Amino acid sequence: MKSHSAKNETNLSYLLTISIIASLGGLMFGFDMAIISGTVPFITDYFDLSDLQLGWGVSSMLVGAVIGAMFAGNLADRFGRRRMLIITALFFAISALGTGLAQNFTFFYMMRILGGIAVGAGSALSPMYISEVSPSQYRGRMVVLYQMSIVVGILISYIVNYGLHDIGENNWRWMFATGTLPSVIFFVLLFIVPKSPRWLYKKGYTNQAYNILKNVGGTANADYDIAEIKESLKQAHARFRELFQPGLRRVMIMGIVLAILVQMTGINTIIDYAPKVLEDVGVEVGEALFYNIGIGLINFLFTWVAVLLIDRAGRRKLYIVGSAGMVMAMVFLSVAFSLENVSGILILVFMFLFISFFASCIGPVFWTLMSEIFPNKARGTAMSVAVVTNWIFNWLVVFIFPGMMGSYGGTVTYGFLAVMSLILLIVAVRYLPETKGKTLEEIEMIWQPKD
Repeated sequence: MKSHSAKNETNLSYLLTISIIASLGGLMFGFDMAIISGTVPFITDYFDLSDLQLGWGVSSMLVGAVIGAMFAGNLADRFGRRRMLIITALFFAISALGTGLAQNFTFFYMMRILGGIAVGAGSALSPMYISEVSPSQYRGRMVVLYQMSIVVGILISYIVNYGLHDIGENNWRWMFATGTLPSVIFFVLLFIVPKSPRWLYKKGYTNQAYNILKNVGGTANADYDIAEIKESLKQAHARFRELFQPGLRRVMIMGIVLAILVQMTGINTIIDYAPKVLEDVGVEVGEALFYNIGIGLINFLFTWVAVLLIDRAGRRKLYIVGSAGMVMAMVFLSVAFSLENVSGILILVFMFLFISFFASCIGPVFWTLMSEIFPNKARGTAMSVAVVTNWIFNWLVVFIFPGMMGSYGGTVTYGFLAVMSLILLIVAVRYLPETKGKTLEEIEMIWQPKD
């Protein structure tokens, strides 16, 4: 199949508008994931939680995320990407308000699970929608907006946590409840974005699909995309049991491996536990929460590097550079914890180093790859499998990290994470193809069995 060379008639302002709206699911993802970090001391006292209960309170959202990701793809294939995003935004709003109003621990973690369902569903739906509406020459940058929204949500949650940590006994309620406003804004704005043209075409609404592609990318792009969508959908829709058969097996294995390693390299040991790690090496609570804002700011700033480079340098090159840098940062952290009287500032600097490589290379590129590597006939189901895997290993890392630190210390724990980053580097060098500048249909051909 020849490369796409249609004249660039893309309506960038329209494309950017609908992509930003869809990416707000990432903002809620980041906010809900990170807001818990500043509430831990306060909900522990309010609900009189044991260590086990606290672990469940923190990780329950990730259980919900597994559930949400598990069903999002099939539901999106049945009812549409936009409709499911609207329901997801409603779940976000109910969860944020409900968690802030919780009077007992059972209702609290039930609301966390509901929020997690929205997070898991949104993590599949938002990048999927953006990739399906974007012309190939802009798809990488548009999907990176989703990762940018995640880091903005994380940064906002850190600022909220620090700003509200000393306002009184109800501070944790306000921390959670502040998520209601962006959820409602997300819900309302979704009604003005179009439906996914690829979903519309699959459902038989070919004229609507063509008009949306034309409004976004111009006539030449629309003609080209419609022809490729038509060709790619001649094959029957893939069911779950077919995902690991020849023709889909290679891409499914790659998606699952990337989903596992993006978590096992340790990003959420920093996002969720940085204040606790800093406290354990002698940093005062308020100061640790303030430093956490620095982590969020580094995360935000370096994600812009990915925005600028993903469609220029390409996905594969960024993955190689990012994983190599993460190996270095985790080795430094491992060595630092072997020192006597380790400095909290030194630990923070190496965390900054890790975040800078992850944010500029790995995090944004991962979600872009997940949204584009799977073929049209299986995208919803296949992406759900990969995203479910991602959330399961997210939960696993968050769950076992405190125990590993307590039992084996920082030297062994961060040494293990360095090995995981090294494995990611090997996978990127040996097996990850380049998808820069290719249409979704051209990417399908990469994974087909060679004659």
